[in-house]
Amino acid sequence: MMKSLVTYFSASGVTAAVAERLASGIGAELCEIVPETPYSDADLNWMDKNARSTIEMKDENARPPMRDKAIPVADYEIVFVGFPIWWYREPSIIDTFLEAYDFTGKTIIPFATSGGSGLGKAPGRMAELSKAKVLPGKVFPPKVSERELKDWVRSLPI
Repeated sequence: MMKSLVTYFSASGVTAAVAERLASGIGAELCEIVPETPYSDADLNWMDKNARSTIEMKDENARPPMRDKAIPVADYEIVFVGFPIWWYREPSIIDTFLEAYDFTGKTIIPFATSGGSGLGKAPGRMAELSKAKVLPGKVFPPKVSERELKDWVRSLPI
């Protein structure tokens, strides 16, 4: 497999755990996508129309700033991008990440965690924002094993 980077955004730690197992399983570098202002529990209350995450997700142009702008994307051919599914797509911080780096000639592979949703619009939006080749990706349960993640990566057309 080509040189790979596993990046992720995790609001509650679930996606972080999956990303850590994925990186460990495939021997990839791991980098967290961290918002400049962390999300509080109140920010993540999807039932509150005034919650930060709800407001961001209603505005497809929202781009919350990232804290770390030195993720070594340029060093890798394949970039796995992990996130929780919010409102049937990737969180806005992922859009910030995709627009912050040059993904020309790279392959992006989305992976997500969700309470029951699929990837929805995420792969298409990610391809549009990054101008990269984006594979369909997959949603995983929180307790997915390292072995299952390795098997998934082996099945990818990369």
